[in-house]
Amino acid sequence: MSEAAAKFAGDIPANYDRCLGPVLFEHYAEDLVNRVCEHMPNDILELACGTGIVSKRLFERRCPGAKLTATDLNADMISIARAKMGDHADLSFAPADALELPYSDSSFDAVACQFGVMFFPDKDQGYAEVRRVLKPGGRYHFNTWANLEDLPAMVIANDVMHRLFPDDPPGFYRVPFSYADCEAICQSLDAAGFSSVSVNEVAVDQPVVDLDAFSYGLVHGNPLIVEINERGTVSADEAVAALRSALAAEFGDIDCCIPLKAYVVSAAC
Repeated sequence: MSEAAAKFAGDIPANYDRCLGPVLFEHYAEDLVNRVCEHMPNDILELACGTGIVSKRLFERRCPGAKLTATDLNADMISIARAKMGDHADLSFAPADALELPYSDSSFDAVACQFGVMFFPDKDQGYAEVRRVLKPGGRYHFNTWANLEDLPAMVIANDVMHRLFPDDPPGFYRVPFSYADCEAICQSLDAAGFSSVSVNEVAVDQPVVDLDAFSYGLVHGNPLIVEINERGTVSADEAVAALRSALAAEFGDIDCCIPLKAYVVSAAC
């Protein structure tokens, strides 16, 4: 499941960006960019840049002349980010595996990663690679979702999928919301050679302006749609409708708000 969960291709990236971005990612992007830019890095590497939700803010907020290299495992995600941001001398996009970065030792002042670490098959190797490419004194900033049980909207989404597919429920929602052991994360970073590791909980009551779009994105904006299509017993439209109904019953049908919680991790070389 872990390999499939990291594949955002075809129509998934556009649905992810349009339907999930405003609810799940924009607030946390602002928070992460604030932390990265506080130390005024000159060479920034972004891992798992996705559709550029963090990338755009990082590039706009960077110090004059600072360079941003944005990478992702999925070329279709990068295509949307590149189209969104255009061509600039100090901006480059590249496909890259976070577990085997194609960069020399001590190349970057800062590395950022928004909600990507959870998908890395070998997280310790991912930390080692970041440590390798950071310059002395460089910093790594990333975030990870709280456990599924701490995110009521995601609990509902997961429960709906179990109800629709009782014999073989899709497992996607267990992947991004399963890396929240802060003590273990800190221990892994320590083992990779990082220092000054800090973890901050960031909770927000997030407005959902368009519940239709958000419900659509929870099905079509991630690899869950692949699992649904593979099973073939319930249509994607039926899954979206069931999910929207359950979310509306819990949070309201119009101008609803959902609680979100994530952890933001910062570490220095």
